[in-house]
Amino acid sequence: MTAISLTTLLLALGIGTTLTFVSSHWLLAWMGLEISTLAILPLMTQHHHPRAVEAATKYFLIQATAAAVLLFASTTNAWISGHWDIQQTSHPLPLTLVTLALALKIGLAPLHSWQPEVLQGLTLNTGIILATWQKLAPFAILAQIQTPNSLLLVMLGITSIFMGGWGGLNQTQLRKVLAYSSIAHLGWMVLVLQYSYPLALLALFLYIIVTYATFTMFMVQTVSSMKTLFALGSKNPVLTTLLPLLLLSLASLPPLTGFLAKLLILKELTKQGLTVTAGLAIVGTLLSAFFYIRLSVATTLTLAPNLTTGTTTWRLPSSRLTMPLSISSMLAITLLPLTPALLALFMY
Repeated sequence: MTAISLTTLLLALGIGTTLTFVSSHWLLAWMGLEISTLAILPLMTQHHHPRAVEAATKYFLIQATAAAVLLFASTTNAWISGHWDIQQTSHPLPLTLVTLALALKIGLAPLHSWQPEVLQGLTLNTGIILATWQKLAPFAILAQIQTPNSLLLVMLGITSIFMGGWGGLNQTQLRKVLAYSSIAHLGWMVLVLQYSYPLALLALFLYIIVTYATFTMFMVQTVSSMKTLFALGSKNPVLTTLLPLLLLSLASLPPLTGFLAKLLILKELTKQGLTVTAGLAIVGTLLSAFFYIRLSVATTLTLAPNLTTGTTTWRLPSSRLTMPLSISSMLAITLLPLTPALLALFMY
């Protein structure tokens, strides 16, 4: 793909998401979502691999279905209420349809089964966009239509936390593990969205940082499956030491950055009197923590068979740009002491 084509597609991707951000009209928001979907499809198929074409086809069919349901729901809302304003959507039927359509777009359980398969067929470069940037526009619409005491959002959140943890237990492909990780983290955001929108935004911000750092680490190390983690210690000991910290941050273990969002969300749920919901979310997170710890053990405490006569594996210096990895890794590990500053930034 030429530089001009890549720049055009990335610009269209940004314009589509921005259009959804600034829209208060259903048709404009829907148009922004479709621009984002059409812009990422050529990025998915740029290598012309059958697996990439299959992933792009699945993604297009899923997004087209969600877009059709979203357009039908917005039209129904206009027919019932007489206006197209997103924030004025109050009838239960359009609200339910819109919520389900957006859940399908971002991959919330039980509408999640397409995400691991699609992410597995993509390169890590495109996978970063799918796992982070493509969640922003549907999440923005979901935040505008959220209503207090929505049982549907709580059900979607708890189901996503459990399915994200349960689905990742048996995976050996790292991209599928990150896909189920995305499902579980989005469940936490949706769970607290109707009670504290700034807190959900903070959780999304931290999720993007940690996920971007993990994807970038996998790209620099050129690993794609669990068995390739065994030999990392002899290739790059420094990055091998850093990778388990990123994985444990995704698992939300203290004192890493990922723990911050879960702690604040549990505090908010308890304040709202949802102690049972908070307990279920903690139990679901234990499932996710298991496969993150398993990957960390495979990286640091497991040695691959060394058949060479040398003490270290021969390798060329990496030509990849490591500055984004350095910055994102530092943020993904060390933001917990800055909790008061982040609360002041997002909560007010």
